[in-house]
Amino acid sequence: MAAFSAQDRISLDTELSNRSIKLDPQGYLLIKLDRARGELLAEWFSNNINDQGLATDPATGEVFACKGGGPREPIHIFKGRSAKELGIAITEAGNPLPISSLDHALYLGREIQKAEYCLETNTEYIQD
Repeated sequence: MAAFSAQDRISLDTELSNRSIKLDPQGYLLIKLDRARGELLAEWFSNNINDQGLATDPATGEVFACKGGGPREPIHIFKGRSAKELGIAITEAGNPLPISSLDHALYLGREIQKAEYCLETNTEYIQD
């Protein structure tokens, strides 16, 4: 039996990314890099979830577009100099926490680690 290759992992992850997910009612976080300061940022935005499971603007009830849309102000901006520091800032933020589901927490952990790698290697970071 051949070892599971890098290409096999890419194919598996692509397949897993196409599954249906349940959105976190606590909102969503956009991960960004502040290269000038050497920091990772996580901007927390609120949302509501409608009957179809789609994220909607709490103020208007409109479904969020996947791309584009007007600027929104984050509820809070978390900062960290490492993936660990940012993860601790998010998960020990107080009440309410910006994440309420384990799958969302796992996803954010992967994304924050990926962002830290991009910061260290001076490569472009694109959030999945």
